[in-house]
Amino acid sequence: MSKALTADPYRDLAVVDARAPRFNQAVVAALAGLGAMTGLWWLYALPALQLTVGLALGRRWCLPCVFYFQVIQPRLGEGPLEDSRPPRFANQVGAVLLWSSTLAALTGWPQLARLPGTAVAALALLSAVTGLCLGCSLYRLGAGLRGVRSLRLCSIDLAELGVPAGQPAVVQFTHPLCSDCHELTRRLVARGTPPVLVDVSRRADLARRYGVAVVPLAFETDGAGRVLRAV
Repeated sequence: MSKALTADPYRDLAVVDARAPRFNQAVVAALAGLGAMTGLWWLYALPALQLTVGLALGRRWCLPCVFYFQVIQPRLGEGPLEDSRPPRFANQVGAVLLWSSTLAALTGWPQLARLPGTAVAALALLSAVTGLCLGCSLYRLGAGLRGVRSLRLCSIDLAELGVPAGQPAVVQFTHPLCSDCHELTRRLVARGTPPVLVDVSRRADLARRYGVAVVPLAFETDGAGRVLRAV
């Protein structure tokens, strides 16, 4: 019998078992790869439709996700939990490319259809096998750039977080169900800089104010709250 879940897959939507997106990517890779090999438009349309429906209506409508949560997860146990926004963005990119392949195949451009279809198949397979998700990486890069451009990360109001006046701090934006967040906290504590934690599930206002689009995220500040660097 597997252990009790830390996060309910259908309610705790801010995080996701990291194995679930990889399983979903494996299914997408198989269908898109077959589409690229055969030229059949519906092999592009099927994963495109599934990604679109899952994004629009939630995980209960994502058939590979449901299969993972109902069949595989109970047997393997819960995997590491991660921020759900990067894989969601990757799914959005995949859906756009697969719909492009579908349209090209239906309008008599099979060679053109193979380009995005093959790209999706290759990147989804890479993600499924290695865990390296290019779409997720692009999301994290974009999130960081948006924060820099907005200048919201130049300073943090330490008094609002209960830090004594004039005391420097390491501020970590976190989520209680995020495995990567817990690992970062452990590393910071081990090096002698225990962080001031900001739970974005409870303080969504602070996440919005400082442009935090992905967790974990930590910053070292001086006593005045000026951000010195990302940790």
